[in-house]
Amino acid sequence: MAEKKISNKKYEAELARLQIELVKMQEWIKSQGLKVVVIFEGRDAAGKGGTIKRITEPMNPRITRVVALPAPTEREKTQWYFQRYVAHLPSAGEMVIFDRSWYNRGGVEKVMGFCTEEEHQDFLRSCPEFERMLVRSGIKIIKYWFSVSDEEQERRFQKRLVTPTKRWKLSPMDLESRNRWVEYSKAKDIMFAHTDIKQAPWYVVNSDVKKHARINCITHLLNQIPYEDTTPEPIMLEDRPVVQGYVRPPMEDQTFVEEVHSKL
Repeated sequence: MAEKKISNKKYEAELARLQIELVKMQEWIKSQGLKVVVIFEGRDAAGKGGTIKRITEPMNPRITRVVALPAPTEREKTQWYFQRYVAHLPSAGEMVIFDRSWYNRGGVEKVMGFCTEEEHQDFLRSCPEFERMLVRSGIKIIKYWFSVSDEEQERRFQKRLVTPTKRWKLSPMDLESRNRWVEYSKAKDIMFAHTDIKQAPWYVVNSDVKKHARINCITHLLNQIPYEDTTPEPIMLEDRPVVQGYVRPPMEDQTFVEEVHSKL
């Protein structure tokens, strides 16, 4: 029996409520000087980006920022594998969301042959120690794996083909991943076996229904940080003082954006 989907009305209401809580959590992170890393991983078209967007919509980008690194440069390829990610870790009072992360080596790099078997094995050995080191330094790590079925992924790929604003999302790498579903599954299983550690466990989000995944993931994220409500008391705005001694320059001296809405 298919799962009953949440109605749009209930979804919008719950999302609005959760986004208010996200702002409260963010202010707590800032006031307490916490350092939080949230990692989003999963197959292509699993819904990571949409969830990240809903999380960051109400957030202050000075406190909560998204890191989505491109393929490494030739120089970065010669560095310690984790080096380019370290530069983006949070300082006190910040939350960093990684839209894909160092786990590229456990997934796409392994499956597509972008790393050697020796490099992959070294990653599996090093990653748990790297994360334990971060946790010991005071960084909280929260890792999400968005799990999507092959049928739903295919449906989303097909939709992207006919949606102008989403067609660019379908890269040659995405198309190749369609042919390597089993290889990706095996790589993920191996990755989990080595990196699902007590200090930084993996949390799997069932993402076949995007709205459910967003609500479930945001609720879980809020529960990972025991924040307190520091909402300030209401502020009473006094009457603005009467403007004196100012004359605005002529409107003709300024260049305004064309009022195209009046032509629609």
